[in-house]
Amino acid sequence: MKTWRNASLAVTAAALLALTTACGQGEGDVSPRGQAVGNAAPAEGGYGSDGGYGAGSAGAGASKPAGQLAVWDSDELGKVLTDSEGFTLYRFDKDSAEPPKSNCDGDCAKAWPPVPAEGATAAAGTGAEVIGRVSRADGSQQLAVGGWPVYRYAEDSSPGEAKGQGVGGTWFAAAPDGKKATPDADGSADGTRAGTSGLSVRQDPELGEIVVDKRGMTVYRFKKDSAWPMKSACTGACLKKWPVVAPVSRNDVEGVTTKGFVTFDRPDGIRQQSIDCWPVYTFSGDKKPGDTNGQGAGGTWYAVTPDAKLAGSPK
Repeated sequence: MKTWRNASLAVTAAALLALTTACGQGEGDVSPRGQAVGNAAPAEGGYGSDGGYGAGSAGAGASKPAGQLAVWDSDELGKVLTDSEGFTLYRFDKDSAEPPKSNCDGDCAKAWPPVPAEGATAAAGTGAEVIGRVSRADGSQQLAVGGWPVYRYAEDSSPGEAKGQGVGGTWFAAAPDGKKATPDADGSADGTRAGTSGLSVRQDPELGEIVVDKRGMTVYRFKKDSAWPMKSACTGACLKKWPVVAPVSRNDVEGVTTKGFVTFDRPDGIRQQSIDCWPVYTFSGDKKPGDTNGQGAGGTWYAVTPDAKLAGSPK
């Protein structure tokens, strides 16, 4: 009996170990740091119910740099500007863009931590000219986008949350150009509508079934990456050309394998979605849904099939 029990415990332990080390890191809809992916309902009230981050709130940190800015496609809000970790960035109606000026200090700045200007770079698809800085009353330099000072919200504890949207009728998620984020109900400019899921499948006339993001943009893999352990060879300037696919919930996937479907916490601080442990990207050269301009680039970039293979890759 004792031998059987020990064997059973060993099998259970092995199964747990396999689960927690998939792709060389934790598996599931949370990153190894425990940051869940998904939306939350907007908060109500003036600065928010908590002047600071509150007990147990992961938050983004009052002085944490934004790094490489990114764009989150929200069903409710449209294109939303985020920091490199996927935290929503906000703008305040009582500020001004011409000239850039912040009117959020004291308790306001505890609830809405100003984003430092240092080290921030523009999101893919936007020009460097949208990035600026504003001098605050305490002498610090705050990031400005399109002239508007930008902030995080203390009650957003996870990437993909936008609890600050509409707070006090003056706080709104920022769009990539610094304007207020607004949903695009009409789809793309050529009338091709994006998919309804965070990741879904499109039938391409030349490549067959390939993965697309919520906007309907083609998703790619890089042959120089590694799935085990999960590593990305696309860093720095490469990411401007090949932006990462932001974390997606398993519940927001249609027709795509969820094997090895984990969030990759990159060494550069950016959080990236993976499929079957492979980091995935979009291409800045794709201008509308249906484009596959990145296919075969450099002999290393290929669209992704629903089972995470390289579409149309030479044998």
